[in-house]
Amino acid sequence: MSQNIIVTGGAGYIGSHMCKVLKEKNYHPITIDNLSTGHKESVKYGDFIQGDIKDYDLLIDTFKKYNPIGVMHFAACAIVSESMEDPKKYYSNNTSNTINLLNAMIEANIKNIIFSSTCATYGIPQFTPLTEDHPTNPISPYGQSKLMIEKILKDYSKAYSLNYAALRYFNAAGADIDLDIGEKHEMETHLIPIAIETALNVRDILNVYGCDFETKDKTAIRDYIHVLDLASAHIKALEYIQKNNKSITLNLGTENGFSVLEVVDMVEKISGKKLKIKLTNKREGDPAKLFANANLAKKLLNWELKHSSLETIVNTAYRWHQKQQKVVLKK
Repeated sequence: MSQNIIVTGGAGYIGSHMCKVLKEKNYHPITIDNLSTGHKESVKYGDFIQGDIKDYDLLIDTFKKYNPIGVMHFAACAIVSESMEDPKKYYSNNTSNTINLLNAMIEANIKNIIFSSTCATYGIPQFTPLTEDHPTNPISPYGQSKLMIEKILKDYSKAYSLNYAALRYFNAAGADIDLDIGEKHEMETHLIPIAIETALNVRDILNVYGCDFETKDKTAIRDYIHVLDLASAHIKALEYIQKNNKSITLNLGTENGFSVLEVVDMVEKISGKKLKIKLTNKREGDPAKLFANANLAKKLLNWELKHSSLETIVNTAYRWHQKQQKVVLKK
């Protein structure tokens, strides 16, 4: 019989891919999502409960019904620029609501949580690649809201014997290999889908923020990791904290950085189309380089990357967006 796992935010981009991988690994995912940014049609691989993690009674009832072995917590607001304009939203949803989730877990005696953290906890890099012991000094309320939960998890772990894995993502990208699900945001801020939408004529132009960085082509370098490789690490992290009864904080990245123009080149190669780009001013707080040292995750979890070449990332994402465009045209 499959073991139950609660997936908060399971209707979102990373959460929905997580549910598919859980199903493939013979777990039974139960999604809790308020659909504020997620999509019901992305919940294909387990049970769905439409609700909010701020609803304590809903959480307790769900935990009693399913008796899960753990929680994978993706539900969060995740747009850095929006967090600067509306920090209240981020501290309420990302921090306060997560505390509510943790308190319900403790009452229900659920001992394992995988927390979707972020490389934004580091702030401006003092060195790259970033290791887990790099100082944490977030420059946005989004990064602060995630770091607060990391600190709370440490306290809860000591006081209530809660096992956690705080996984600091770099840039999640790509789509399901079978093209069943992919990345779909109402307010898209990520480079790869924006570049693909430009190739597909959904957008007229691609803005490139910053062309005076100290990098090989003067554009910013980032670490792009395929969403399925992220999902794989989550399962391995859950199995690790269960088996070892201990908590971990890990970077999840590829240890390779690609510049904005290298991503543009790859989208042009995959699509066969020339993108119209506009070079504009860099955004405040944007570092020149941001990429991970993921040695600890590889060592502790016996984790390996299978889908995170830039070509695979862009190819899966492009084919998924292309498929969605055909669906829209049929309607």
